[in-house]
Amino acid sequence: MPSSVRTIALPSGEAIPVLGQGTWKMGEDSRRRAGEVDALKLGIDLGITLIDTAEMYASGGAEEVVAEATAGRRAEVFLVSKVLPSNASRAGVQRACENSLKRLRTDRIDLYLLHWPGSVPLSETVEAFEALKKAGKIRHWGVSNFDTEEMEELAGLPEGGNVQTNQVLYNLVRRGLEFDLAPWSRKRGIPLMAYSPVEQGALARNARLDAVAARHHATAAQVALAWVMHQDGVVAIPKASSQEHVRQNFAALDIALTGEDLADLDRAFPPPTRKRGLEMI
Repeated sequence: MPSSVRTIALPSGEAIPVLGQGTWKMGEDSRRRAGEVDALKLGIDLGITLIDTAEMYASGGAEEVVAEATAGRRAEVFLVSKVLPSNASRAGVQRACENSLKRLRTDRIDLYLLHWPGSVPLSETVEAFEALKKAGKIRHWGVSNFDTEEMEELAGLPEGGNVQTNQVLYNLVRRGLEFDLAPWSRKRGIPLMAYSPVEQGALARNARLDAVAARHHATAAQVALAWVMHQDGVVAIPKASSQEHVRQNFAALDIALTGEDLADLDRAFPPPTRKRGLEMI
């Protein structure tokens, strides 16, 4: 992994890049497939070796795109996928994981997440994850879209302490989790994995970022992404469907936000002053 890609440690001690590659909405249109594969391949070349996907994305189509992009390079990649809450029973997790492994054309998933809380008892899902670990089908497990109360419930389970991450919606206009979830997670050394760090492109067009972007000869999107990666214990997983977009995301790693920048961004996008429900899209 190139030294220009910073890393943070999972609770297991394993290092992962602070910048990953998201795949939401990939695999939905066969006409875009070649470009999506090429974008992911370039990201791997640059050292953006964490790739996030899910069984839900394009009903497995995104996992198939990832399989094509990682063919012959599986050992270079830290692969994240997610199971739907409707598949979170003991038998359902086993079946869903096997299906994801087939689509991904691999024998293991590095980090397997529960996509959001559901009706299946959390203890049952954790037991299923632990069984997959013992079988060598997954290396680590985590959750997604869990608020503080749900993380507390998880922490209280016998094997709940094995959680490695919580993937959440987090960016400059979605800062609510800073009130309690982020401090709770930092205290326990559980990284947050930020999806939609540029608010699905909306922050790329936000004039409140222009002054900071100008100081760094960067784009508004790059500043928004750099801000997420600046946060302690946070990994950003933006999607990029073109090679040029991948290069722009990669360049955001070189933006060192100053105290002045951060103060300006706090004024433009104020942090929360009270508890808010966890947002998700």
